[in-house]
Amino acid sequence: MTDGSLLVRDARVLAGDELVRADVRIDGERIGELGPVGTLTAPEVLDAGGRLVLPGFVDAHSHADGAVFAEGVQLALLRQGVTSIVIGQDGVSYAPGDGAYAREYFGALLGDHPGYRGGGIAELLAGYDGTSPINVAALAPLGTIRHGVMGDRADAPTARELGAMRDAVAAAMQEGAVGASSGLDYFPGAHASDAELAALLQPVAAVDGVYVTHMRHGYESQVGIGVAEVAGICREARVRGHVSHLHGPLPLVRRALAEASASGVELSFDSYPYARGCTLLAMAVLPAERLSRGPAAALRWLSTRSAQRWLVEEWLPGLGHRPDVGTDWPALLTVAGVERAEDAWVTGLTIRAAAARTGKTPEAFVVRLLAENALNVTAVMAVPSPRPWNVLARIAELPGHVAGSDGIYIGGAPHPRGWSTFTRFFLRKVVQSGEWSVAEAVEHLSARAARRFDLGARGRVARGWTADLVLLDPAALVDAAGYGAPLVSGGVDDVLVGGRLVLRDGRLTGEHAGRGIRRSRIRTPHDPIEQEPLHV
Repeated sequence: MTDGSLLVRDARVLAGDELVRADVRIDGERIGELGPVGTLTAPEVLDAGGRLVLPGFVDAHSHADGAVFAEGVQLALLRQGVTSIVIGQDGVSYAPGDGAYAREYFGALLGDHPGYRGGGIAELLAGYDGTSPINVAALAPLGTIRHGVMGDRADAPTARELGAMRDAVAAAMQEGAVGASSGLDYFPGAHASDAELAALLQPVAAVDGVYVTHMRHGYESQVGIGVAEVAGICREARVRGHVSHLHGPLPLVRRALAEASASGVELSFDSYPYARGCTLLAMAVLPAERLSRGPAAALRWLSTRSAQRWLVEEWLPGLGHRPDVGTDWPALLTVAGVERAEDAWVTGLTIRAAAARTGKTPEAFVVRLLAENALNVTAVMAVPSPRPWNVLARIAELPGHVAGSDGIYIGGAPHPRGWSTFTRFFLRKVVQSGEWSVAEAVEHLSARAARRFDLGARGRVARGWTADLVLLDPAALVDAAGYGAPLVSGGVDDVLVGGRLVLRDGRLTGEHAGRGIRRSRIRTPHDPIEQEPLHV
């Protein structure tokens, strides 16, 4: 037999739904052959020792757009088995354009992108080729595109403006975007009507891309309304749909998805196995109408004494009446990240605890914190009645589910979901409860997302498929991440990306084998060596 470049010896791999012992030979970037243990050879041998060899996991919702170049973030992803991420979420990312809008509005979520100097999706994806060990697929961000054409205006676009935005979406799809995203609780995305969105999604539908959305006020008790709006947009545009970080009461979520399916729209969705969320602190505590004018206008308003007095005396005392915030909101919001180094001591503290240290009221403290950090503050949000694991687990059983961490890696006390979403799913659903077989786990954590987002020959351990491989020891899995102190997961010590070892014995090897993934579809499930990328 012809020697390959690397042999993974004595692995447990999936043959259909069953696990079998095998050797896996890697030829360049692809899996060359699988055979009985001891029958294949290669110049370099990696002893799996009976560990599972699985296709690399796909994080369907990541905010590591700029953070992926940091070694700590790379370890966070690889140690839980993630080899590919999908960025450009919530309608905001660096491309197309000069990146200024993403840095101004979402800088506290995305971090700075050290290599992007402007352009389009082509330039953004090129910046991920050979620069980290992680593969990166990108969505065309409709909020960024709207801002580039219309700024912060809230009115409907003119025919010329709509055409310019549609052209930008078409260009992004031609350059390899896997779909388009909207953030309808963010701005200016919230200004877009359903008709505008459907029009902008026509170039996505033309190449059978996917529409990914943070729904408009469409979570928790409003999940039915949110999903119905998504389904209506997808029907109008004739586009495939995907809902970001879907959460809500289980009966409502189940009914909403079933009604969308009955209307002819099959939605996929992502979720993470945590009850708490994380977002910009300003979104949780400031009036939406003030944020709707853009971050610069919101900051100018917030810097006035009259605005601060009104917030402290009138608006914030009434915040507890909102069901998504809770009556004791200062105790439920924990600062995750700040812009100013002198405020770093605040991270990991609740608003109530931090305010007590300064002698200020929580209302006065949070206003000062946002104003002095130019709104660039993130917060982990607890809820008055957290959803228990058994409910989160049931949502992950619904048709169309994939794992998405919603990982944010900026700040001194970030949410642990970016460090352990995939470990927690595998540990709890496979190892501890047996609710998922290994094959089902691969479907939820890798294969379905690879198909849904057209990530090419990924998601299977089979001849000809891309050698993004994770060596996983179920008995050694450790879900070590916690609120305020995210730690890398345990149980994944060796990872290959594109056939090259990027993680060895739990350490980065320095191999930057990751690439920007251009949309590429496998036309048949057989012999993907022969498949060509999807041309548009």
